[in-house]
Amino acid sequence: MSEKVEGVEKMNETSLEKEEPIMKKEKSKEENIGIVYIFSSYNNTIVHITDLAGNTISRVSGGMITKHSRLKANPTTAMFVAKKAAERAKDVGITGLYIRVKSQTGNPGLGPGGHEAVKTLGKDFKIVSVVDTTKIPRGGPKKKGGKRGRRV
Repeated sequence: MSEKVEGVEKMNETSLEKEEPIMKKEKSKEENIGIVYIFSSYNNTIVHITDLAGNTISRVSGGMITKHSRLKANPTTAMFVAKKAAERAKDVGITGLYIRVKSQTGNPGLGPGGHEAVKTLGKDFKIVSVVDTTKIPRGGPKKKGGKRGRRV
């Protein structure tokens, strides 16, 4: 008793060709990254741009922009300081920046021109990170004056 199955055909396994998605090739621009050191006190604002190896590209201070000593720490002057330093960095070909902000040791915050300099640099460059590198006193030397109280 042999049974024949009619009408059943084995399917040939054909490999379905998968179409690979077309990837857009992005233009690979070399990102030249620099480091910006911004020192901002209540008397002056200094912007110093270097490459990653530490070679100075430009260094501009508030006194190079204005001749009035009372305006060296002004936010408007800090904006011009950052613009002047940025022009030289663009000529060299820098596209991105690490920003390191510093103020005087022991002061609670940046000087008046610190934030304005960062905002101005952010308009022209891609900012990778912003770090505050202000030194913080931890104890330090003995305070002035002797022991207080009654001596017996």
